[in-house]
Amino acid sequence: MLAFNFANSQIRTTIDTIFWTKKNEVGLDLSQISFANWNAGGNNSISGLLKGQFQRNYKRESILWNNELIVRYGINKQEGREVRKTDDVLQLQSNFGYRKEPQSNWYYMARFNFSTQFTDGFNYPNTDNPISRFMAPGFLFLGVGSEYVRKDLNLFVYASPMTLKTTFVMDQTLANRGAFGVRPAILDADGNVIQRGARSRNEFGILINNQWKRTIYKNMELEHRMSLYTDYLNNFGNIDIDWQVQINMVVNEYVRANIGMHLIYDDDIKARKEIDGQQVTVGPKVQFKQLLGVGVVYSF
Repeated sequence: MLAFNFANSQIRTTIDTIFWTKKNEVGLDLSQISFANWNAGGNNSISGLLKGQFQRNYKRESILWNNELIVRYGINKQEGREVRKTDDVLQLQSNFGYRKEPQSNWYYMARFNFSTQFTDGFNYPNTDNPISRFMAPGFLFLGVGSEYVRKDLNLFVYASPMTLKTTFVMDQTLANRGAFGVRPAILDADGNVIQRGARSRNEFGILINNQWKRTIYKNMELEHRMSLYTDYLNNFGNIDIDWQVQINMVVNEYVRANIGMHLIYDDDIKARKEIDGQQVTVGPKVQFKQLLGVGVVYSF
């Protein structure tokens, strides 16, 4: 009897392993330029971007559970200038889905998404007053809805009419300013804080996500990710946009090149600008970042 139970346990472990798939990728992109008696001029510089993507996915009959962790951190050093941050991402996503019919592409889906950054962000060249920090902001999305899944096309479309969005600003200085849409501090006539600013803000609205990946040429892959969100109670119809497009090019097993862009618009994120030596808060602006890198990638 003991041997029988042990054998069943071994079989069950093997079967469960079949339903799990994983992906681990870590990479390092480097760029460097130096000058010696260069008539056209220029500054010596070096840049590095460390990145990782880790997936743990489970699929069995009518159940789907996808988990993904994305981390990126980049810096740049130019001659005569302090080290500056170029990229900073910590993102965790988990989706759990169930479908009624085994052949259906539609799943009832619950989704969790959390993102923040590792270190302080600055409005360079001002490095005295951070404009962002770890968990300032931090964004949490938690919702239920439906997702259309086509694994053969690498296409995912998720729609949730019930999504809670929580914005965290755990740094009190930034919270007192009302950064990232939280309630600012209440001050007296002398500028003293009477009531501290809120360190979180909740919204409830509609979230639509779309993810698509396709090989567009030999050893060249296009990846698209878009997130659209609008809040029912505050400015309904004002849409927060998070859109990423990236082209990955495979040189060989370990060397990759990539080019991409990242666009963000969030009405709650007010830009800051230096005017006459003072940091002044202005209205929301489209945030845009362009990426180009060549480096090594290791998968395991």
